[in-house]
Parts: sequence; C-alpha cells; structure tokens
Amino acid sequence: MDVNKILSADVLDIIFDGRNKDYGAYDLRKTYGQRITKALIGTAAIIALILLGSVLAAKLKKGNEKTEMIVQDVQLEEVKREEPKNEPPPPPPPPKPEPPKVEMAKFTPPKIVKDEEVKEDEKPPEVEKLEETKIGTVNQEGIKDEGIVAPPASDEGKGVVEAPKKEEEDWDKTFTKVEIESDYPGGTSAWQRYLNKNLRYPQEAIDNEVQGTVVVQFIVDKEGNVSDVEAVSGPQELRDEAVRVIKKSGKWTPAIQNGRQVKSYKKQPITFRLETE
Repeated sequence: MDVNKILSADVLDIIFDGRNKDYGAYDLRKTYGQRITKALIGTAAIIALILLGSVLAAKLKKGNEKTEMIVQDVQLEEVKREEPKNEPPPPPPPPKPEPPKVEMAKFTPPKIVKDEEVKEDEKPPEVEKLEETKIGTVNQEGIKDEGIVAPPASDEGKGVVEAPKKEEEDWDKTFTKVEIESDYPGGTSAWQRYLNKNLRYPQEAIDNEVQGTVVVQFIVDKEGNVSDVEAVSGPQELRDEAVRVIKKSGKWTPAIQNGRQVKSYKKQPITFRLETE
C-alpha cells in the first residue's frame, strides 16, 4: 500500500493489505458494528414487547375479576329515651345539737370589806361546790364538770412523766469513727524518726524499682496495744515490710470518744520512695 493511502486508509484495510479479502474474515470484521447495532435494537424491541404484553394482560385480568361484597342487614333497636324524673331535693341536714351547758361559778376577785357590805351574788362559792364546777365569768347552771378526773391518791408516782433514759454506749466494742483518733506517741515527727530508723526497703522492690504508699489497718485498744495488723492497699512487694514496722511500733495513744479511751480501728499510710541519683 502506498504511503499516501496509509494515512487515509481504514485500520482493517491496513491489516488485510495483501491478503485475500474474499475469504470471509474481512467481510465479518467490516460489518461487525452494523450487526451489533441491529442485535441490540432487536433485543430492546423484544423486551419492550414482553413488558407491554405483561402490563396489558394484568389490566385485562384485573378488569375481568368481579369483587363480591357481602352486605349484612343490621337491625337497629329503638332507643327509648327516659324522661328525667322530678325528684324532690334532699332534706337539709339536721341542726347540730348544742353542747350541754356546764355548771359554772362566777369568779369574784377578793376584796377586804365588812360582812354587811357583801352582796349575796358577790359571795364566792363554797369549796365543796367548786370540785364539780368550772370557774367562769358568770354564774351558770348546767351539768357537773366531769371532764377532768384527778388521779387517785393511792397511785404514787403515776402522775410523773419520766424522760427516757439514755442508753449507755458499749465501750467494749471496736469503734470505726471516733472524736480523736489514735496516734503514734510524739506525733508526726516521732513517727517519721521511727520509720527512718526501722524501715527496711525490700531488696525485691529495689531490684524491680517498685515504690508507692502502703495503707495498713490495725486495732488500737484502750491501753494502746496494737493487734489485727494487715495491709489493705499498696504494692504487694512492700506490704510485708509495712506490716512488720507497725507490729514493732509498740504502744500507741488510744482513741478518745466522749472523754473516754476506747478501742478503735486505725489506718496508717507508709510511703516507700527510692532515692534518685
């Protein structure tokens, strides 16, 4: 093929240049695009016809179906309307009975006068009458006053109300909260001197560079003796040494509750710290 024709020639003509184009391969490749286009159009047309046919069939089927409705006769009963009855109004509540009048004697303020000047209605009542009579501002007749009954003379002490006795505290129990906690004799400075002298840093904790604070719980009795010593928190490698130091610490100052020395729980922290170079 000439050089001038190569630039304008089709790729297929370049491939089959000098070959037998009547064999069939050239024609198949030449018409490949047309055949693919026709195949796609035909497939799309067939699918559209199938969808259209299914839609039309569904509509025809739905139109041929008959929906049956069952209608039931419901008989409504006649509702009789009751006419309101004219009921008489309720009778008024009976009047509250007046409380019975209590016999009263008029209080007469004492005056120093002559016997002939005292009027009859101003004379004070006799003592016997006052036992069953109330004292008032006027003289009034009524029932005897029996509302207040004096205790019999033979019941000695029943008229006295005694205040409840305060239960005494059990001073033998172990207190968890006290007014003044137990402490090491001499205070904080003495406790620090004791630790510096007796505390031994465990070698295992030194090798593993373990440090921290161990809280030791124990009981201090009324005499200051230490018992039930146990470590409740802190590194495990340091607990045994903290317990040993507390057990060796001797007597402590007991706790105070209501002015008395009592047996109490005590929690003492002990801090282990490695010195850095």
